[in-house]
Amino acid sequence: MAKTIAYTENYRKLVLPGAAVETLQSGMLWAEGPVYFPQGDYVIWSDIPNNRLWQWVPDLGPRVYTHASNNRNGNTRDAQGRLISCCHLTRSVVRTEANGDQTTLADAHAGKPLNSPNDVIVGPDGAVWFTDPTYGIMSDYEGRRCTPEQDGCYVYRIDPQTGAVEAKVTSLKMPNGLAFAPNGKTLYVADSSRSHFSDGYHHLFAFDATDTSGELQNKRVFAEIEHGVPDGLRVDVMGNLWISSARGVETYSAEGTLEGYIELPETVANLCFGGPKRNRLFITASTSLYAVYVAVSGHEF
Repeated sequence: MAKTIAYTENYRKLVLPGAAVETLQSGMLWAEGPVYFPQGDYVIWSDIPNNRLWQWVPDLGPRVYTHASNNRNGNTRDAQGRLISCCHLTRSVVRTEANGDQTTLADAHAGKPLNSPNDVIVGPDGAVWFTDPTYGIMSDYEGRRCTPEQDGCYVYRIDPQTGAVEAKVTSLKMPNGLAFAPNGKTLYVADSSRSHFSDGYHHLFAFDATDTSGELQNKRVFAEIEHGVPDGLRVDVMGNLWISSARGVETYSAEGTLEGYIELPETVANLCFGGPKRNRLFITASTSLYAVYVAVSGHEF
């Protein structure tokens, strides 16, 4: 059974205490980047070190989607239903077209190669946002060891009209997962730098995003994740944040209150809402893909 730990009465309205946590697939080296496709009712996710994308389909189960993923990490889906992925090996953000062709959306900034794009989302105006820490170039395990050529690890926005790649957040150490609030006026960005640096962050930051050009203001700490570091995150239709951590999936209200968490046996890397009602959490945690039904639906633009 799903072990839910409630800190507030509100959390009891967000989870289903009797819902079972299902293990859909195990045996991966580091599972990441789940994304749900409603047009086919399936989930795609990454096994970064094994250089694979996996697919899980209800009643059919899992299969290897591709054996050559370029060490993909985070994945998302745009309004046209196309897969957008962060590739460590090619240090790029790519889009898979309907015919299977790959379109590179970003592989450089200011004339220099990116570090190793990590996680990616599509904003309310169709702009693609992604984070670019150095995890994929620190060793050959999740990509290829390289010397960083960027001046830092930034959060970028790809303009939906021009394709211009602009650095919008330059003040974090290792930006990781990211998500917009349902109204599109707040951008949340995880900084997981404590995973590799003793003085690093284990925080989720919030930025006001009220400018149509993607300019951000009012940087602030939204939450501290004490168990491990925050990695991927998602937002539900009520504005609550569901954040990965070393103990499971932690839920925070839009006001920053820790509501409770779903305990899992492995460190969680990322998650997404899916299913026909978008009320099922698909969770990538270390070596496995898990799923559990909850009492609220996920938000998407």
